[in-house]
Amino acid sequence: MTLNIESLLSEARGQNYNLHNEHINPAFTKVLRTIGFDRNYVRAEGQYLWDDKDNKYLDMLAGYGVFNVGRNNATIKKALIDFLDCNYPSLVQLDAPLLSGLLAKELKKRMSCQLDYVYFTNSGTEGVETAIKFARCATGRAGIVHAQHSFHGLSTGSLSINGDNIFKEGFAPFLPDTYTIPFNDLSALEEVLAGNKIAAFIVEPIQGKGVNIPDKGYLTEAARLCRKHKALFVADEVQTGLGRTGKFLALEHDENVEPDMVILSKSLSGGYVPVGAVLTRKWIFNKVFSSMERSVVHSSTFGQGSLAMVAGLATLEYIDDKNLIENARRMGNLAGERLQNLSEQYEFIHDIRWRGLMIAIEFSEPKSFSLRAAWNMVHKLNKDLFPQAVTIPLLQDYQILTQVAGHHIDVIKLIPPLIIDEEDINYFINSFSKVMDNLHKFPGPVWEVLSRIGKSIFAKTNADEKLQYASYQ
Repeated sequence: MTLNIESLLSEARGQNYNLHNEHINPAFTKVLRTIGFDRNYVRAEGQYLWDDKDNKYLDMLAGYGVFNVGRNNATIKKALIDFLDCNYPSLVQLDAPLLSGLLAKELKKRMSCQLDYVYFTNSGTEGVETAIKFARCATGRAGIVHAQHSFHGLSTGSLSINGDNIFKEGFAPFLPDTYTIPFNDLSALEEVLAGNKIAAFIVEPIQGKGVNIPDKGYLTEAARLCRKHKALFVADEVQTGLGRTGKFLALEHDENVEPDMVILSKSLSGGYVPVGAVLTRKWIFNKVFSSMERSVVHSSTFGQGSLAMVAGLATLEYIDDKNLIENARRMGNLAGERLQNLSEQYEFIHDIRWRGLMIAIEFSEPKSFSLRAAWNMVHKLNKDLFPQAVTIPLLQDYQILTQVAGHHIDVIKLIPPLIIDEEDINYFINSFSKVMDNLHKFPGPVWEVLSRIGKSIFAKTNADEKLQYASYQ
């Protein structure tokens, strides 16, 4: 009997949250229901989603940056279907797969510096784990440096270099010899490198948590300092890569950055098949795979799966054909500049930061007495609550999906598909402006909702069972 997917989806329609509550993650289900994010999405195309009531949503989250080329991209879907129809072998294991060789060649062509070999993974987290292992093997050192507020994944190794303690609680001990320094601080980096015990500095060229953008020249100098002290400079481009910031790599916003490794994932999948890639220098690779006996000393069963390779090849071609990197630059500048103009009208807006279509809207305490009272009331209830005053009405009133940029920071992050157009930007800006109009009315319905949420959920939270709002990768 053949599984009938259409019948299965039809029969189970609307059961999403009951199933998750019973079988997967009841705490997260409760969060989504509390903040009104419990939609049942049934269709997706490009930058849009539709729920089971046929409401259309603008997706400014893009699956944490997975859908650079849009959801259910028809071109990539056709490439995958055509490949399946070939009955081509995959995962032979004792084999040198053709498609992974082709994808590695295409990725290397797009690098702004010379990187010689590509190791394929199933995710960005696996890419970080690979980089840690390769760096330690190549240098003979143990130390790994990362920045405060960094996010490199949630497996044990990557969690050891996670800059957000909320993810670490309950999971110690972590890898030894890991060091945290302030982001964008060259003096702190040189100080820790000077001890000659560091294998690598792993850094996001733009931090996903908060969209923190480094000073001009920081990445160039950080790479130079690593070379000076014989440590490796590793760029985690899992979210920033493949055109997100208006360049193929976010590293390219600085001049002559010379990374020893670059980690890619997320949007390389085309939104279909999980895949990651670590590009590295020849001498590093040769240290790891130093003999025939060690030729599989680091490997992954699904790491070169043919479907993932096809998705990656089709994604790169689509980005080129549709000039999505340039579109990310233009649409990002359009959105960022218009948001900057709005910041002059609204007390709550503190800063607008962006590179391409990676945009942060940061809020801070206003000057007027009544709004300052509202701000303090909400932050007293919970430090994560205020940004929901923006994300909730954007979804409920205007069908726009957005995200909070991290724990205990008053920042909304926008990382939409790179295919969005001027009409989408106009709709978002107009909707956001209306949300801000209502937010600047205190007392008012927005503040009543926040107060109710805060009192019913966060005020009852205890140290043993912390229920956090969604803080996204």
